Formats: sequence, C-alpha cells, structure tokens
Amino acid sequence: MKTSIDKATEGEDYDRVSFLIGLGLAISSSVFIGSSFIIKKLALKKINSLGNTRPSAGGYSYLKQWMWWLGFLTMGIGEAANLVAYAFAPAALVTPLGALSVLVAAVLSAKFLKENLNTYGKIGCLLCIMGSIIFVVHSPKHEEIKLFSELTSKLSDYIFLTYVFTVLIMTLIVKIVFVPRFGNTSIIVYLLICSAIGSLTVVFCKGVALGIKESINSDKNNIFSYVFWLLLTMSIICIAIQMNYLNKSLDIFNTNIVTPVYYVMFTVLVIIASGILFREWEHMKTYDILGCLCGFLILMVAVFTLNTFKDLSFPYRDLNLNSRHRSSVDT
Repeated sequence: MKTSIDKATEGEDYDRVSFLIGLGLAISSSVFIGSSFIIKKLALKKINSLGNTRPSAGGYSYLKQWMWWLGFLTMGIGEAANLVAYAFAPAALVTPLGALSVLVAAVLSAKFLKENLNTYGKIGCLLCIMGSIIFVVHSPKHEEIKLFSELTSKLSDYIFLTYVFTVLIMTLIVKIVFVPRFGNTSIIVYLLICSAIGSLTVVFCKGVALGIKESINSDKNNIFSYVFWLLLTMSIICIAIQMNYLNKSLDIFNTNIVTPVYYVMFTVLVIIASGILFREWEHMKTYDILGCLCGFLILMVAVFTLNTFKDLSFPYRDLNLNSRHRSSVDT
C-alpha cells in the first residue's frame, strides 16, 4: 500500500475530489463571465435605443438599468468562482480555461445579439473545446503547497522573490522608457505590464483562497495572519494596476487583437509564476508536459480565430463554383 508521502513523491492524483471541484469552478466561472458580457451588452443596447448618453461619451445611465446590474452580478459570481477555484486546483489549470469565456460569449452573442458566428468562429469554438479537454487531461494534478503555513515559507524563497523583483523592475522600465514612446503604437507595451502584474495577481489571489479554505476546513484561523492581509492588499493593488493598463490597451487598439495577445501573454506568465512558487510542474511526466503545451497551443489558435476572423464570410458559393470549374476543366 502506498502512503501519502509516496504519492506526493510520484505526483499521483491523490486528491481527485479537490481537483474536480476546482475544475468545475473554473468552467462555471468561464460560463458566468462569458454570459456577463452578453447581458451587459444587451443592457447597453437598450440604453442606446432610448437615446441616453453612451458610456464612451461619459454617460452613466447604465447604472439605472437593472439588466446591467444583472450582468455585473453575473461577472461577480464568475470572478468569485474563479478565485475559489485557485484553492482547489492548480493555477496552471484554472488560468488557461479562461479561454472558455470567449467561447461562451461567441455562442451567446450569435443567439441573443444576432451577431454572425461564421465558419471560422465555429472552427474556433471547436478548437477551444478540444484544447480545453487536452489541457485538463494532461494538466498538473499535484501541488507542493497545500497549507497556508507552507505558502508563507515559500514566499520568502529567493527564486520567487527574484521573479517578483524582475516583474517590478521590468514594469518600471516599460512605464518610464517605452510607454511615452511606443504606448500608442505598439500593442505589446501596455499588455506586457498588464500580463506581468496579472501573473502576480493570480499568485496572490491563490494564496488568499488557500488561506480562506484552510480557515474553513481546520481550526487554524488565517484571517488574523498578517501574511493573509498582505496577500489580500497586494491582490487588490495588482488588480487595479492590471485593469488600468488593460483598459488603456482596449481604448487604443482593436479588441479583436488585444484579446488573443493578452490571453497568450497573461497565461504564459501565470504558468511561470505559479510554477516557481507552487511547483505545479515538478512531478509531471514528459508526455503530460507535451500534452499541456499542445492543449495551450490549440487554445491560442482558438482564441485568435474567434476574435480575428469572426467578421469574415466564408465563400461557400465561390468554393462550389471553383470546384465545378475544376471538374469541367479536368473532363
């Protein structure tokens, strides 16, 4: 009989229930967040039809619209589910599954907003599902850190501190040197700051979720720990910085380009940060690592396809005419 120590050494799925709870929360989070975009879009369309001042022009009439608040509540539920998911599943699994929110938004927009979901969009949806399944099957299912006290000691690890220091220095350099010169012309500038700070956001949020989970399931009350409040404070600060630069990027560049680029940069940096602190990849086998890479590449292509080619029309008619023309030439 294998002991828990043996299982930890081999990296087996010794806590499958916790993993499945985290997986379910991550998927439900994507459903809620993707749905919230559509609900808020419906509310804004209703406001515009009434002749009220648009939000982009400084109007706040949407605050009087119950449907907008429903969308806001739906997004809040999704973000809460996403936060709790970090307490049960590896961050390297939860973050990439955020691509499912793009899938949900694409399908619901075709249904309720009457937006066209063309062939490229359907291919993107299929790839999104395939990539998610592959990533879930091969994702890390073992974590070195299971207790809040273990997290506290890991936070002082020199490798993680080096990563945090690197992110902060890089952010300052980009803000001081590159933002004034290339902020309005290069999509990478703002998104690099947003993604780098966002990777710290996920790590800090996972620490907060782990502290809350342990406080509920045991006699330890981490709410009174200064580390817990430090992580919570840093999470709020990082989220504010992240959202600020994401909004700047969305205001300047096309959303169809911002979304896939941000998804790729953010996910890669989150996987690096969580791998350094939580050692989520330490016990994985080679074929599982390759499987995760393949799944992530498919998700990248899916998100890019859904956002970039959604307005293009697929020329079925021309394709049929061309095939008939070739057949006639061959005969």
